[in-house]
Amino acid sequence: MNGVLADTSVWIAYFKGRLEDMRVSDALDYLLSGDEAVVNDVILTELLPAMQARGEMEAADLMGSVRCPALEIDWSGLRSLQKDCLRAGINKVGIPDLIIAQQAMQLDIPLFSIDRHFELISQVAPLRFWPRQNRSANRKS
Repeated sequence: MNGVLADTSVWIAYFKGRLEDMRVSDALDYLLSGDEAVVNDVILTELLPAMQARGEMEAADLMGSVRCPALEIDWSGLRSLQKDCLRAGINKVGIPDLIIAQQAMQLDIPLFSIDRHFELISQVAPLRFWPRQNRSANRKS
């Protein structure tokens, strides 16, 4: 598969539209215009219910139009990834972030995120990022 898995943190920054998030928004616009953006059911489940409850249907429709490959969770692999994180002193990574990271690695596509948890995961797993350069410029926890 080709594309870039756009994490929840990127979508939140995109829809908030704040000046400090403009580089993230521009980058996501670039992915969307080239049909390169990818989401998964974890990301959609984290965002769509709140959007729909607030009546933000245009935003919900946009997210719903993005490619969403089926999740194939390798639970044993997920436990192993969590164990590797814990052994490395990485203690506060939630299961949703582990699932998102696992899917990016399974599909062999880069992850677009401004959530610092993924940089931590990449210390113990072969997680790739998009864009490659200047990863720390927009980090959020």
